[in-house]
Amino acid sequence: MNVHELALAGLNDHRLFTTLDLAGTFAFAISGAVAARDRGLDWFGVVAIAFTVACGGGVLRDLCIGAVPPAGLTDWRYLAVAMAAALMTIAANTLVVRLAHPVILFDSIGLGLFAVTGAQKAMIFGHNAEVAVLLGIVTAVGGGVVRDVLLNRVPVILQREIYASAALVGASIEVFGEHLGWLSSSRTWVALVACFAFRYLSLHYKWNLPHSSEHDGNGSE
Repeated sequence: MNVHELALAGLNDHRLFTTLDLAGTFAFAISGAVAARDRGLDWFGVVAIAFTVACGGGVLRDLCIGAVPPAGLTDWRYLAVAMAAALMTIAANTLVVRLAHPVILFDSIGLGLFAVTGAQKAMIFGHNAEVAVLLGIVTAVGGGVVRDVLLNRVPVILQREIYASAALVGASIEVFGEHLGWLSSSRTWVALVACFAFRYLSLHYKWNLPHSSEHDGNGSE
């Protein structure tokens, strides 16, 4: 592969990363906006929660890898996408409500997208496989944790649901696929589908991790 082909491949990978990151931002923004709306927040609250959920995990990731200032705070596209998702949720309330379990649907989509892009960005900045997997999980679950804390709910990651475990699956496929030499687009889509499917099917069939006590309290992943 010559220099031109290498440069083209790098450009395509960058475009794919940016597209997936913005798609994840959109998905998480909708999940945050719907959750805020269901809590009875006003329009400003809905937009604020949507942006915080959409960019919270990415900001944490960028701070951890030294990518400062974080892209979520400096790239206008992230704010624009988050605001568009929030306004769409407000304006098209009937359409959003028609989707079955909209928070769960868009949260699952965002989980898969951010698990992959979080791991990708960590690898781009030269971190090893273990760090890349960990930061993929942080990127995926960070926004949801912030959402639940701001809305005074027990974070999903601390409940028995399959959540962080699904992000672990997606991030691991992306990272170890890279080390095994899989094609970038192939491993990315496999990782995305695996994470989303694991999370969504676990909710549909009520798969749970074992909890730590004999009582019915929440367990941890």
